[in-house]
Amino acid sequence: MLAVAVLVPGMLACQPGGRGDRNGIQDLDRAAPYQADVEEGLGAAVAILVDTSGSMRDDAPGDSRPKYVVAREALETMLDATDAFVAKRPDFPIKIGIYSFSSHVSTQLPIRAYDRAAVRDALTGLPRPGGGTAIGEAMRAARPDLYHAGVFRKYLLVVTDGDNTAGRSPDDVAREIFRKSDGAVQIYFIAFDTSPEKFAFLKDAGGDVIGAGNATELRTALDGVYQGRILAEAVTAGEREPAKR
Repeated sequence: MLAVAVLVPGMLACQPGGRGDRNGIQDLDRAAPYQADVEEGLGAAVAILVDTSGSMRDDAPGDSRPKYVVAREALETMLDATDAFVAKRPDFPIKIGIYSFSSHVSTQLPIRAYDRAAVRDALTGLPRPGGGTAIGEAMRAARPDLYHAGVFRKYLLVVTDGDNTAGRSPDDVAREIFRKSDGAVQIYFIAFDTSPEKFAFLKDAGGDVIGAGNATELRTALDGVYQGRILAEAVTAGEREPAKR
């Protein structure tokens, strides 16, 4: 009987659909590169991840407004540049999604063609700050939506003021996204009122982090990423998928 008891797990592992087979499939799935669910073409999709953790209630440095209000207004100003871009390049669609994260992640605006009113409503509707900071989980939640957007260029833009306190580490998630997207998803962090050194791992994942110590620096950092990088790349975009990094 003992021999039978020892052999049964091994037999199951060798049979199609057995435990070993399932584990092998799961391992392959984790290692498999991301695939778009729709046909992709010219354009850029930007998933904007906004920290609404408890610390965002604090006043911004040198300002009487809380950090979440400063961040919301800076994002509104940043996205206003899209109107002028779309007027010049109607052939190059810009798609925007807005997500909030505290201890959990919430989709405020699913990724869709830029619409000024919808973007403003989503930013106005950001939840009041409270709870922890699930940066990595927010990245994981938004990433698949980029592959439903139907455009070649894909970006994650994260605005946060603190350390990850819930869920997976953003370091692990960023490296996974970089590896499985073959560098096709660009990741930018704005470290607002916190040290950008916390997110130095982005350099190894093809991304970047910019520090912002106050409201003025936040607006400058956001404009530098959005206009200076994302929209600027679009100006020289060809008809083919961008080269992997």
